[in-house]
Amino acid sequence: MATLDPTAIDLRRLSAWMDSQGLGHGEIESPTPLTGGTQNILLRFVRAGRGYVLRRPPAGRGPQADMGMVREARVLAALAGSRVPHAGLVALCADPLVLGAAFYLMEPVDGFNPSGRPLPAPHADDPHWRRAMGYGAVDALLRLGEVDIESAGLSGFGRPEGFLQRQVPRWRQQLAGYADLAGWPGLQGLPGVHRLGDWLEAHRPGDSAPGILHGDYHLSNLMFSSHGPQVAAIIDWELATLGDPLLDLGWLLATWPDASGQGAGTIHVRPWSGFPSRDELIAHYRAHSPRDLTHVEWYAALAAYKLGILLEGSYARCRAGNAAQAVGDLHHTSAARLIHEALTRIA
Repeated sequence: MATLDPTAIDLRRLSAWMDSQGLGHGEIESPTPLTGGTQNILLRFVRAGRGYVLRRPPAGRGPQADMGMVREARVLAALAGSRVPHAGLVALCADPLVLGAAFYLMEPVDGFNPSGRPLPAPHADDPHWRRAMGYGAVDALLRLGEVDIESAGLSGFGRPEGFLQRQVPRWRQQLAGYADLAGWPGLQGLPGVHRLGDWLEAHRPGDSAPGILHGDYHLSNLMFSSHGPQVAAIIDWELATLGDPLLDLGWLLATWPDASGQGAGTIHVRPWSGFPSRDELIAHYRAHSPRDLTHVEWYAALAAYKLGILLEGSYARCRAGNAAQAVGDLHHTSAARLIHEALTRIA
């Protein structure tokens, strides 16, 4: 997420809107930009002794980004009272005229993201805590799978019927669209991507019971408690929908770091020793879920296929001059590695 000058948000207009919602009174104090995660803006602040975190898209993103904020807020509202670790929703403002984009306020989370910087003590000092962190990532996913869609008020939030059937055609179309970006060298840098797509289509499992799908479930989208190894909150719900929850498990497996702590994209956890292996994550999920994991590697391969195509899009935009070269190159390398590793596992 890009760093934020707090003056980019009109704090006076924010205060007036909070007054209209009965959310404290007086000045907004200690506005602090938060970094990491996506390109959305996060601002932590205090008002009348209560902490808040504001989340909104950057200026100029338009109605689609505003709709994304509304969808995220709907998920957080649906999770209230559940055992899913998440930041509690305080209030949503769907009117982009207030701050230039839709936004919502949520409760601050006492925790840290494990990716991109050394783990804090005592997590960095205790491999047993790090092992529990890995299992905690699976436990949070299990809790998400327990949420009943209708009881949570999420009927109609997505189209779970035919979810798996739509995946490969959707992402093939996305990949083909990169040819319109000048400078993209094509598929020679992403060998095997069509072969992986063909395998996914030929081995697609049948539909299973639908659930809430986070859509981007990996260590960079988790915050862990500052006081223990458990997950304090799943964050960044912008890709959430209804679908097959096993794709979230596949996403966690596809992005899970190697022995050096390097995962897909910018995921990097250090120290890494002590974290469970992919196989141990699968065994932990299987032991605590009624879902059939016979085709778990198919879901991991689909996650690698989808994420690889998304990361290649960053590279294509970079070659067209629309993104930073260093980031694009990193994402291209990660995309090629994801496709190669997925093909290796299904061979």
